[in-house]
Amino acid sequence: MTAAYLDKLNDRQREAVEHGVGLADGAIGGPLLIIAGAGSGKTNTLAHRVAHLIVNGADPRRILLMTFSRRAASEMTRRVQRICRLVLGDNAAIMTDALAWAGTFHGIGARLLRMYAEQIGLGVDFTIHDREDSADLMNIVRHQLGFSKRKTAFPQRAPASRSIRGW
Repeated sequence: MTAAYLDKLNDRQREAVEHGVGLADGAIGGPLLIIAGAGSGKTNTLAHRVAHLIVNGADPRRILLMTFSRRAASEMTRRVQRICRLVLGDNAAIMTDALAWAGTFHGIGARLLRMYAEQIGLGVDFTIHDREDSADLMNIVRHQLGFSKRKTAFPQRAPASRSIRGW
């Protein structure tokens, strides 16, 4: 099968996308660490890598695709779907819908915690606090312990960023 969908990638990106795919025994090679700066095409390369794995027979249910923001995770999944549709046609939807482990680090982490909550001693209805919730909870505890009546705050707020003269 020709991989024309990889033609727009540069040599390094293509090397990362094709890493360990198409081994003689049909297996897919091990992990690959990619270190690249902003604007270097990491998202595009990762989307092509996942699509290339799927096109070459990898089970999409066994692919973990994580990023930092929901927007980036959604964009990456859309790109994988677009590339797979280009190569596989109508069969692509079946494959890319099975890409169940795509999301943010926090989302995947929360999903795993919920799946294994009882085994690790959590109730299945546990709550994850965001930064504001955590600050509110700290204020309640500080007040209950009498620390809110002190002149200095406990714990102290992080200092504002400082500029260094001469730089």
